[in-house]
Formats: sequence, C-alpha cells, structure tokens
Amino acid sequence: MKVRKNSVINLFYLPAILLFLVFVIYPFIQGIRLSFTNWNGYSQSMKYVGIKNYIRLFQDVNVKTALVNTLIYGIMSTVIQNILGLGYAMFLNTKFKGRSLVRTIIYMPVMIAPLIMGYIMYFFFQYDGGAVNDILIALGMQPVDLLVNSNYAIVIIVLVNSLQFVGVAMVIYLAGLQNVPSMYYEAAMLDGATFWERFRHVTLPLLMPAISSSTILNLIGGLKLFDLVMALTSGGPGFSTHSLSTLVTNQYFSAQSAGYASAVGIFTFLLIMINSKVVMGYYDRKEVDV
Repeated sequence: MKVRKNSVINLFYLPAILLFLVFVIYPFIQGIRLSFTNWNGYSQSMKYVGIKNYIRLFQDVNVKTALVNTLIYGIMSTVIQNILGLGYAMFLNTKFKGRSLVRTIIYMPVMIAPLIMGYIMYFFFQYDGGAVNDILIALGMQPVDLLVNSNYAIVIIVLVNSLQFVGVAMVIYLAGLQNVPSMYYEAAMLDGATFWERFRHVTLPLLMPAISSSTILNLIGGLKLFDLVMALTSGGPGFSTHSLSTLVTNQYFSAQSAGYASAVGIFTFLLIMINSKVVMGYYDRKEVDV
C-alpha cells in the first residue's frame, strides 16, 4: 500500500516534469545545437560550423560592449536595490500610521510589466515633451537628449530598473527583520551598543539569508535585463546600451544570424549561472546560526 501511495504522489509531479522538459530543457538543448550552426533563423537548411560562433563571440566588439553593460545593469541595480530595500525595510519595520499604505506604494511598481514601465519612463525622459526636459526648459536651461547619450541612457536604465524592483528587496528584508529575535537587540542595548553597532553586529549577521536571497534575485534580474532596454533605447544609439539579452534578439531578427544569437544566449546563461554560484557561495560562508 505504501508503494502504491508513493506511486500516486509521483504522478502529481509528472505534468510539471513534462512542462519543464518541453519548455526548458528541450529549448536549451536546441539552443546549444544551433549555436554550432550558421542557421539564419528562417531557412530550412543549416550548416555545422563548429566553434566559429564562439570564436566570433569573443572577438566581437558589440558583445564586449553588451557584456560591460550587462555587468553594469546587474551589479549596480543589485547594489541600489539592496541598499534602498534594506533602508525601506528598517523604516517600515517600525510602527507608524499609514505603514501599510507606504509598503503598498513602494511595492506597486513591481506589479507593472517591465516593458510597460519602460514605455512610461520613455515618455518621461524623451527629448520632445519629456517631463525632465520640460522642467529644464522651465528653469531656463537647454533640453538634453538623455536617451541618445549612451552614458545618460545607461544610468537611466539602471535607476528605472532599481526603483521598479526595490519593492522585492524590501519585502525580503522585512521578512528577515521580523525573524530576528528581539532579545538580541535588548541585550545589545543593555550593553550600551549604539544604533550603528546594533546594526553592524546584530542586524546584518542575522540578515545574511535575506541578503543572499535578495542579492541573487536582483543580480539575475539585472544580468538578464531585456524589457527596459528595448523600451527605452532599443540598444541604441548603435550598440552602446545593448545588454546581452537584447543583443541576442538583435542578432536573431535584425542580423538574421540565429546560430550566432544562440551562442550569445548560451554565453549569457553561463555568465548568470557562474555569477549566481559565486555569490551564493560567498553568502553561505557568511551566514550565522541563530
């Protein structure tokens, strides 16, 4: 009877396993296979070219630019989201009137699709009729084409991504703070510890699981950033604001080089996986037992 019960339980996992195989594993294997071909994405025929796509990848200036941008989007967004998220969480962990409303307002942008958020911000930063330039003109200053200047555009993409998803970090840190036993703070206050000392020696060490989760989630989100880049700049001017994810789309549809796009996609996957593994290992060593 026990064996039969386990068999019935295992059947519940079968649909999920099939979906995972069909929509994750199979496309991933197909992507690896295509990365060794010269397929253009439309033709019925393709030719095996070995590792030429990967050699081209490491020689491609546009890939190097997209790689640098991807690291900037991932690392800077993670830093900003974690700092602001922790600050919001510590503030909202205290009791005051309207606390639930403030939490809702901070988390609300997370519920907006990144592509929609990108288009909203595009109308905010655009040259003609954008809110930023309207303010500059009202102050007697010259308007600035922020999204055409790659330096400004990269900063804008990082800030928009960070402010949209800071609510995720806030929720994670709120959960972590509420699980920190109050007796540790009481003992530290009896010893005369200042706010900074309590934060450094009590809060941070006990928040390591939350910091680890928030960092990994935000880092992965930043490294695979796609929607905001497409909505705000489409990777332009030129290739100056492309991320690796948007470069894959560009190479597949615009350059009609699906084999090369697959190689860039596999490289992006490895980059995210390696960075996530390194960060997880670092924070695992920092965690303490309560």
